This record gives sequence, C-alpha cells and structure tokens, in this order.
Amino acid sequence: MAGTLWLVYLNVLNILIVATAFVILVSGLDDLVIDISYWSSEFYRRFVRGIRHPATSIEALRAREERWFAVMVPAWQEADVIAHMIENTLETLEYTHYVVFLGTYQNDPATCAEVNRMVARDPVHIRRAPVRTDGPTCKADCLNWILRDIVAYESEHRMRFVGVLMHDCEDVIHPLEIKYFNSQIDTHDLIQLPVASLDLAWTAFVAGTYLDDFSEVHQKDVVVRQRLTGLVPGAGVALCYRRNAIAAAMKAHQNHAFNTATLTEDYDFSFRLAELGFTRQMFARFPLQVQPVSLLGSWWQRPVSASGLLATCEYFPSKFRAAYRQRARWILGIAFLGWQQLRWRGDFWNKYMLFRDRKGIVTAPFSMLAYLVLANALAVTVWGNRIPGHGAPHDLVIFHAWLQPILIINTALLANRLFERVYFVTRMAGFEQGLLSIPRMVLNNFINFAAVSRAWHLFVVHLVTGAAIAWDKTAHTFPTGAELAHHRRRLGELLLEHGIITPSDLEWAVARQRETGAMLGQTLIEAGRLTPEFLADTLAEQAQLPRARQDAWPEMSLAGVIPRELMLGEHVVPLARDSDDTLQVAISGMPDPRVTQRIHATTGLQVAYVVARDDELARWVAASVSDDMQLHDSRPTR
Repeated sequence: MAGTLWLVYLNVLNILIVATAFVILVSGLDDLVIDISYWSSEFYRRFVRGIRHPATSIEALRAREERWFAVMVPAWQEADVIAHMIENTLETLEYTHYVVFLGTYQNDPATCAEVNRMVARDPVHIRRAPVRTDGPTCKADCLNWILRDIVAYESEHRMRFVGVLMHDCEDVIHPLEIKYFNSQIDTHDLIQLPVASLDLAWTAFVAGTYLDDFSEVHQKDVVVRQRLTGLVPGAGVALCYRRNAIAAAMKAHQNHAFNTATLTEDYDFSFRLAELGFTRQMFARFPLQVQPVSLLGSWWQRPVSASGLLATCEYFPSKFRAAYRQRARWILGIAFLGWQQLRWRGDFWNKYMLFRDRKGIVTAPFSMLAYLVLANALAVTVWGNRIPGHGAPHDLVIFHAWLQPILIINTALLANRLFERVYFVTRMAGFEQGLLSIPRMVLNNFINFAAVSRAWHLFVVHLVTGAAIAWDKTAHTFPTGAELAHHRRRLGELLLEHGIITPSDLEWAVARQRETGAMLGQTLIEAGRLTPEFLADTLAEQAQLPRARQDAWPEMSLAGVIPRELMLGEHVVPLARDSDDTLQVAISGMPDPRVTQRIHATTGLQVAYVVARDDELARWVAASVSDDMQLHDSRPTR
C-alpha cells in the first residue's frame, strides 16, 4: 500500500514538474520577445543611427503660451488626503491655466467638506464636480460625471479646454507636467507619463514590488507596445487626453465616455479611442534638461538632468492585503473583463499584447506551484532513497535527459529576468533598490498569486450570480511635507554628480554643518570649496526653478510691491509683474508655502519663483530698504 502511494505521489509530482516547466518556458520566451524587441531597437537607434532620446528643454516648455487644461480627480472617501494633494499641487504646479475638477459623492460628506474648503481657498483652479448618485459606484462612473461638469464649465465660461488630465488623490504631480502636455497635445490624442514611487525605505518590501513593476513596465514594456501596436494602455494617472478625443468618445457612447462595465476604465479607454480613429497615442519617457551648468569654467559647459524622467510619484500600498486587493481589481478589469469585452481584436501584434495582458491568470498560479514542486523535488532527492522499497530519486523526471534542455533554458530565462529587473529598477531608483528587487521578486509572486486567486473568485461569482463587481477602492496615502522635501534630490548629491565637489568635501561639510548648524552650501562657500554661482545653479536645479541672473534685477520702484519686513525677514525679492498678474519672486533656496501664502495675501497676486545668488539678494534687499528709508525720512512732517 505504501509503495503504491509512493508511486502515485511520484507520478503526480512528475506531471506537475512537466506542466510547470512548460508553462514557465512559454512565459519566459514571451518575456524574451519583449526584451529582444526593446534592446535591438535601442541598439539600432543608438549605435546604428546615432540617436539618443532628446531631452526636453525646460526653458522651451516655459516659453510656450499657456492654454487651458482640465484635471479630473475622482474622490470617494478621500477626506484624509485630498486637501494635502490639492495644496501641494497649487503650491508646486508651474502652470496657471488649469482647473481641477474633484468628483465627490453626496453621501461622502467628509470628502465634500474638504473639497469645499479647497474650493474656497482657490475658486479659480479648484471646482467640485458632484456625482448625482450615492457612492461608491465605480471610478468610470465618477469620471463620466466629472466630464459632464467640465462641459458645463466650458459653457458657463464660453471657453474650451485643449486637454483633459486624469489623476488620483495620492499623486504628487510633477511641477512641469501640464507644461509638457501643453507642448505635445496638438500632435497627440493620448499622452501617458511614467508613474514612479516616492522614496522608500529598504524594508518597504510590499510597496517596493510596485516600484519594481512600474520601473520595468514603464521603461521597457509600454515602450515596446507603443512601437509594435501604436496603442498605449492608460495607467489612470499622469494621463492626458486631447479634448477632441474626449468629445468624440462622449458622443459615441451617449455621454458615457468611460466604460462603467469594467474596473480598469483607463486601460479600456485607450482601445475606445483607437476604435474611433484616435491612434496618436504616446508614452513620454524623455528626460528634462536645464540650462547648462558651468563645471570647469565658462569654456566648458554640459547640460545636466533636472529630475530624470518627467513622472508622477506616489506611495503604493505597503500592506500585503491592500496590495493584492488592488492588483485583483486590475486583473479583473484587464484580464477577465478585457477578455470578455475586447475579445481578441486587432492585428497579430495587438493580439499578442492582449495575450501578455491576460497570461498572468495562468502563470501566477504556476509560479506558486513551481515553489511547491521544487520543494517536493528537493525532498525526494535528499530523502527518497532512505525509504526502503519506495523507489529512487532518479525516478523524478527532472533527471531525464529529454527535460534537461528545458530546465537549462528556464534557468537562463530566469537569469535574464533578474538582470532586466535589476537594470530597470536601478535606472529608475538607484542601485540599492535594484539589488532589493531580487528578493522582492519572490514576494511579488505571492502577491500576484493572491490577487489572481481573488480575481478568479470574484469573476466566477459574477458569472454564476450575475452580481455586479464592486469598486474595490484602495486606501490612499499622501506624503507629508517632510517626505515631499526628502523626495527632492539632495544638494550634496547634485554637487557630487556634477563634479563640483569631491566626496571628501561633502563628508567634511556635513560634519562641519553638524557642529555649526549652518546651511551646507554656505559651509562649502566659506571654506572656499564652492562658489556662490555654482551653488545658485545647483539650487535652481534642485528646486526645478529658473535661474535669475544679476542683469535681470528690477528697478527699485518694484520694491514696494512686497512689504519691507517681509523682504528682510524672508529674504525674497520681487523681480517682475507679468501680464497675467503673476509676481516673479527671487529666492535663494527652496520655496516655502508659508511665504507664498503671505505674499499672495499681501499682494493679491499669484507667485512664481526664480533662484538667485544669496549675496545678490542681500545687496538688493539692503539697497531697496535703504531707498525706502531715505524716501520716508525726506517726507515733510506736520
């Protein structure tokens, strides 16, 4: 009896080994096709044609005339984060012609109250778009209500937006995002920017799996998909649609532009646009470029990257349950409902990409099965020959010659997967996160397995009972002010990167800074290891702001725009008043939201910052205050 059970066990194990090996082989070869397509294209572009990705000039973006954009933000039970997201957007977005439409539900009074507070703060840029039904419905339904409000706004103000953006309540929007969309919207129907993670501790393994996936998908997979099919699946955030495309979708679908029968309306909408002929879809992956920074004198200059990719950043779910439930929603929408609604449309490459979108519902369970099979195979190999009369370990199919080539190929494909993951994560988030992506691949498999299991369960229940699949909303987290500041690249890192200081200079300055409490840049200047010009250039890059030169200083008559005590206390200088009632203000560090609010409250003007040398600011403030005091002393007394 025991011998029979042993043979049954070995036969079942062998069947599972073969099935797992072949599924992993097919999936690995599929991934290899994308890898070969990406790297061959990169090699041809860079080494045969000699073309590199052109950097987008920040100055060119700023020089373009602004046009109006609408930003859609659906909000169901977002009272904890919505105000922080809006405040950060208002303070950092380097654009003036935009309106944020916040979709809120009437049975969510907490979120409505926060949104109303934001509307009161800035009624020009913030508008509440009420959803006329109780929530939660689904994100697509909320977006459709927002679109109705956008149309009503255009009618009220007798204008028309040129583009419509999509964002979520946890997004940290790049300051130059809309300026970039403004430069591209005339030639594209859909523009998708990369999505990246905010800085993570090395222990944040669950959130790190999102960082890993987005790093590879948004640097390689989507790029290949656009090249082969011309279609870019929307990511739901950092996404801009041409207004004409939105209008066509609304007309074609009876004012319901977004598909309410799916949980991934952003993915589905890319296909809807393509069906309507709006095929000019672009995934933007171009670096930004600031004005050249002089490193070795005026005779040699090179451009430097301001902040890598132009991307939206956010915190991803950090708990296992939240992570797999969110992914289950994605799998339901993309794999199950996509299969049900989109079928297998398009040419060969479109069908192939649909296969890649859906293969996870099979490969995720087999990934977990592979761990189980491996553990059993090892156990049989180590202890099987110790069981009398129960056969030998060589009875396992893994020792058969015909399977060996497949196992070797799978091992090579796994090594390639590890390389690809480490490379793209390192390029996006640094070498430390790149190395951490290796152990996180195992955790990623567990999360995906839990997500696919939940998706299968929900879809089967939906088919059997006919019950609608509910909006399983993810709880959002918005970074604190300190975390946002930390997200920006440190001054010392930039100075090292550009070769302005040496590692020993930085080490000495940090130690000195701890002793004196002085700013790092000032410490380096006083020690003769940094010039004020280099410091101002690097601070401008760090803050992603224009650099003000001394020949741009205004006449003293502009000094009275900002009160003297505010200029003295906060070290700010008004440079110019633009035609759109924006006050250009020079600073020598990072913008302070508190100072921005004070200037706006005092002047009634919007504030835009530029960076200047600290010593230039000090001289201008002293001169303007001196002139003001002389004018005051010369006035006749009664």
